[in-house]
This record gives sequence, C-alpha cells and structure tokens, in this order.
Amino acid sequence: MQQWLSNVFRLGLKELSSLRADPALIILIFYVFTLAVYSVATGAKLEVANASVAYVDYDRSALTGRILGAILPPTFNAPEPIAANQVDSMMDSGRYVFVLSFPPSFEADVLAGRQPQIQLNVDATAMAQAGNGAVFLQQIISEEVAKFVSGDDSTTAMPINLVVTPKFNPNLNSVWFSSVMQIINNITILSVLLTGAALIREREHGTIEHLLVMPVSPSEIMVAKIWANGLAIIIAAVLSLWLVVQTLLGVPVAGSIPLFVTGSVLYLVSVTGLGILLATFTTSMPQFGLLALPVLVIMNLLSGSITPMESMPVWLQNIMQASPSTHFVAFAQAILYRGAGLETVWVDLVVMVGLSALFFLVSLKRFRLTMASSR
Repeated sequence: MQQWLSNVFRLGLKELSSLRADPALIILIFYVFTLAVYSVATGAKLEVANASVAYVDYDRSALTGRILGAILPPTFNAPEPIAANQVDSMMDSGRYVFVLSFPPSFEADVLAGRQPQIQLNVDATAMAQAGNGAVFLQQIISEEVAKFVSGDDSTTAMPINLVVTPKFNPNLNSVWFSSVMQIINNITILSVLLTGAALIREREHGTIEHLLVMPVSPSEIMVAKIWANGLAIIIAAVLSLWLVVQTLLGVPVAGSIPLFVTGSVLYLVSVTGLGILLATFTTSMPQFGLLALPVLVIMNLLSGSITPMESMPVWLQNIMQASPSTHFVAFAQAILYRGAGLETVWVDLVVMVGLSALFFLVSLKRFRLTMASSR
C-alpha cells in the first residue's frame, strides 16, 4: 500500500509538471475561472434591463402621457413614438421589444367608466425578457390608470397587505446566481477536458510506452491523473470564488467553503474518471472534443444549474439522478447560496460518493483494457 501511494504521488507530480509545461491549458484554466466567470455574470442577465419600447398614440391625452412617463430606465429605455404602419416592420427588424398602441378617446373612455383596450405587442424571441417585461408594463399601466381615475397619486390601498421577502438574493440580482453557477459548470467542463487531455497527451508524446514498461499499475496511473488535475481545478475554483465572485463582483457566499471543497473533491473523482473513460475511446484531441461536447452539454444544461429540475419532465428528472452533476449542483447551491450545513447536504454527498465509485470502477476497467491492448 505504501508503494502504491508513493507511485501515485510521484506520477501525480509528473502530471502537474506536464500541465505546467503546457501553456495552452494554463491559459484555458485562467480564462475559464476569471474572464469567463466575470463576462458571463455581468453580461448574461436574466432580469429585464434596457428593454426597448415604442408606442402609437392615437389619443395624445394626459393619461397616455402619464403612462409613458412612468416607463423609466433602467428597466426600460425611454418610449419612442412610431407610426401605426411601422409597427410590423420595426418588430420584424428587432428594433423594439415592446410596442404599445393607445386607441382614440382612450382617456375619455376611462373617465366614462368604459373599458378601452390598449394593445401591447411583444417580441417573445427572448422569452424571459418578454414575459417579465410584459408583466412590468401591465403593472405600470394599471397603477397609473388607477391613480388617474382616483385623482390621488398615493399608492392605492389594497384589501390585503402582501409582504414579499426574497430569501438568499434580496435584490433578485442575476449576477449572484450566474457567477457561482459559472464556476460550478466550469468545474465539470475542465475536469473532463483536463484528464482526457492528459491521457491523450501521453499518446501523442509517446510517453504512454514509458508508463507501460514501468512497474506501475493502471490504477496508479489513473488515480495520479485524477488527483493532479483535480488539485489544479480545485485551487482555481476556490481562487475564482474568492477573487472574482466575492471580491470583484461583490457576491456574498453564505456557506462553508471547506464543506464546498470537500464535496467538490468527491465530485471530481466521478467527472475526472468520466474524462479518462471518454479518452479511452479516442486517439486524438479532436476526436475527444467531439465525443466530450455532447456529454458536457447534457450534463450542464440538465443538471439544474440553468433551469430548475422541477421544470423538467418527471422522466427526465429521474434519468438525470444518475448524473453526478445533478447532485453536485444541488449540493453547491445549498451551501453557497443558502448557507446549508452538513445536516442538509449529506444525502447529496452520499449519492456523489456512490456515483464517484461507480464511475471510477467503470473507467478503471476500460483504462486497464486500453493499457493491455497497447502492450
């Protein structure tokens, strides 16, 4: 056992040396955990921001002016007037996301107690912005009409007092969500890519033959690649969480970083094993990239890191329970967002241990067959 651990340690040092000598991979790790996290967090926003609004005003009354004056930045850009015959062409070209159309005698009909119709055309290409923006505009119009009819600019009293308390993200800031999720997804991507690339690099450089004649076992080679590449990823992820997410973006981390690192280590055993498994079916980096791409897309898109698991079909939720990324995302969200402790996330930890053992054994069996066929 002592000799096995010694071999694993020395082979791991060799892996770290090979990684250090590969500037492309160093640049990739740096980019993925710094610039990529920052650009995605600040650029890919989920809330409505600077949405373009146009209007066709047949009434030109004080009420329509009041409604248009309430549509304000930063949620919306200042509304721009257009002619009725320009609505279709402007929306076809993507110039405006929302177009309001006020009918003639709109104010008079409101004051007379009739129910005139306001047409709101929405470009639903971007569904989240379209849906949320339409709700915001409806609220603005309803509030301004109610204030105009009552002649009182104060908030209209409701029969109930609804108190909304957003937990874990008081300002509903998408940066808080996307920045952390980007790190979690990048851990998955790099774990597969780095370990797979390490094995393929051995073949391309001809060093796999050196390993075959050395007194080392496939398990020692595989575990060495896992701990060496996993260590680089864990260090990069923790630094990114501290320097980029907490310091640069100002996103608070609610839970225990050591507990997060512990779960990440368990998760890395499975995804790094997956990377080696995929690499055994390929002979070059282009082949490995083509094989890994659909696997990574499914693991990230259906893990719950982008859309909630509850919004997926039940059968798909059940299938994704076999993916370690699903449990890692739930584990990471509970700790980093909600400050959960071990008593809350232990189930996900146990499942990740089981899946990691399964992925490792399957990958080791395939790796042994590959090594045996290369002798």
